[in-house]
Formats: sequence, C-alpha cells, structure tokens
Amino acid sequence: MKILVINAGSSSMKYQLIDMSDESILAKGNCERIGIDGHFKHTTGDGRKAEYDVAMNDHTEAFVQIKNALIDEKVGVIKDLGEVSAIGHRVVQGGSIFKESKIVDEKVIEGIESLIPLAPLHNPAHVQGIRACIDVFGKDVPEVVVFDTAFHSTMPQTAYMYAVPYEYYEKYAVRRYGFHGTSHRYVSGRCAELMGKDIKDLKIITCHLGNGSSITAVDKGKVVDTSMGLTPLDGIMMGTRTGCLDPSVVTFIMEKEGLTPSEMDTLLNKKSGFLGISGISSDDRDVSEAAEKGNERAKLATDMLEYQILKYIGAYTAVLGGVDAIVFTAGIGENQSSHRQKVCDKLGYLGVEIDAKTNAEGVHGFEGKISTENSKVDVFVIPTNEEIVIARDTAALVGKA
Repeated sequence: MKILVINAGSSSMKYQLIDMSDESILAKGNCERIGIDGHFKHTTGDGRKAEYDVAMNDHTEAFVQIKNALIDEKVGVIKDLGEVSAIGHRVVQGGSIFKESKIVDEKVIEGIESLIPLAPLHNPAHVQGIRACIDVFGKDVPEVVVFDTAFHSTMPQTAYMYAVPYEYYEKYAVRRYGFHGTSHRYVSGRCAELMGKDIKDLKIITCHLGNGSSITAVDKGKVVDTSMGLTPLDGIMMGTRTGCLDPSVVTFIMEKEGLTPSEMDTLLNKKSGFLGISGISSDDRDVSEAAEKGNERAKLATDMLEYQILKYIGAYTAVLGGVDAIVFTAGIGENQSSHRQKVCDKLGYLGVEIDAKTNAEGVHGFEGKISTENSKVDVFVIPTNEEIVIARDTAALVGKA
C-alpha cells in the first residue's frame, strides 16, 4: 500500500509518498507560494530531484504538479496514480468534534469548516487541500484526516478549561486544545519502544521544540496536560510567538500604542519570542550564535527559553506524580544540545544525569538515550515523524473500511 501524506498551508502544500510495506519514503516535496509566484520542489528516495518555478493559482493546480512529478519519466516513483492507495491529510484543529482520525466524507469536511473560527489560517487551507485532492485524484481514492488536537483530547476538564465565564466555553468552545499532537504521539510511543516497556506503565514528558514549541505530559499513553492552548500562541516562548503572558499585557500595550486587535495579534504571533527579545532573528541557531559572541539580548532569549522549558518539566512532573522519561524532539530539541544540557543540569533533584559526550554528539538525525545508566530518569532525543503517524492512521482506517 502506498499512502500520499499531505500537509496543506494557506500558500503551500508539503507531501510525502510512503510505501507502507516498509514505511520508506518514495518521494517528498513542497509546493511553495501557491497563488503568488509559485515554486515546486521534489526529491525521490533514491536522490533524484526536480525544482522549478511554476504558476500555481490554487491548491488544485498544486496537486497537478505533485501528480505530474510522481509519474514523471525522470523523477517519478510510480507508473500511474492508481498505485496511490489512499491519501492522508494533516488538519491542525479538530476541536471537541474530532477526537480521532476520520475517513473523509462531506460531513467531515463540514465539521472541519465549522472549526475555522478556532483556526482561521489553517483549517481553510486544509479544506482547500482536501477538495483539491478530490478534484485531481477523484472520489474513488479514499482520504483520511488526522488532527493535531486529537492526541490531546484525553486531557481532563481541570486541565483544558480557562477561568473565564463558563458561558464562553458553551457559546464559543473557548478552552485549551493543544497542538503538535501527532508529534507528541509519535515520540512518546517511540520512547516506550526504546525503553522496551509498555507505554501504559510510563510517565513521559515530551518536549517538541522548534520555531513553534509545545511540551506535553503523557501518563500511561494519555495526555493529561499540554502547554499550547486555544491557539498555538500559548506555552513557552517560540520563534516569533510570545508564549504565555499576563493577559493585561495585551490590553496595556494596545491602549498605549493604539493598536487594533489585528495589529496586536500580529505583534503577539509574528514579532515576539526569540525575534522580539533578541532583536536579531526568529531562528534559535542565529540567536544562540549571537549569544555565544556576547550579545546580551540574545543571551537573555536563550536563558528565557531554557528557564521556561525547565519550568514546564517541573510542573508536569508534579502533575504526573513523577516522571520516567523526558523526550526532546523537533528542530531545536533534536539539534541544539546546549539547551538540552543546560535544562537537564538543573534537573538533578529528579535524579537526571546527562552523558555530556553523547548529548553533544546527539544531533542531526540521532535517535537514542542521552542520559547515563545512573540517571533515575531516562532522557531521549527522538526525531519526530508526524508523516508516518498520518500514514499509519490512514492505512489502518482504509484497511478497516
């Protein structure tokens, strides 16, 4: 079975074609700047590449480029589209409606559309991607949607409710949802495999650290709390996002600067975080490099990040009543060993002990344990693989159908 995995954004569409017989990637690529000037990238599993500028006015035209590349004489990996058994889509917001992956039908599409107010940038793009896929591949090819929020749907009400008037939960579904669910699901499951234990016997804290970051407490395979909230703005500081802050900061700045809600939203989501504190970049690599060279604001940004990671791990250890394993994943978590070392050095009270050499070398695709044999808590670096989670769910649901 070959599964095409799609991650549609408002002006982009990433894809992977996965052979489920061995879970190998046959091809992957990205349609960039859809509706603008258009750029297409395609790479096969054996290293063949195609990259060119091409007009893509909408997601349907982007799908045509994907289709053509997959069957192309030079860079193709299949003879015809009939080899694609099913298509799996990532959807950011499933709200309280979707607590598990679903086979696509009109009712499911309508459900995703109903959640657009909770994800105005992401969900419309996902719907466009699904409908474009139907246009190009036809209705006979089954499609499955996998929701970022679904893994977090096990949170208890005490964790997901906000202390605002209850009527806003009833009227507008204002609550904590959490994101990066497919990533947290994958790495927590993989952590249990590496430990040789049943996930139902483990308390795990997963740290998805990248340009967008979230930390999750997983007890017996179920999420009990996560740092992102109603939107991906909550939690620890990120590339351009504030993370959590006193809500009065928002109204105070708006009043002082005369900002509209839209302008304030831009400030919080696109001008804050590493960029806002350092004044240099939203990329942690640039900020860390500047900090090493003595830039005080850059050092403040890295110190703040490490402090906030530490704080969430401490809080979630209390929520879980202990912790068996801590996992670092995503761009920063997988590749910035200095952040891992500094955070874990302050977790000695939990019995955490890091192997400095293994940690320093554990970057760029490394998977494994970076804690010592004497450590009372296992610490892992696990590269995330959200696409394989989507592909597995798609294969399972299509197989049942």
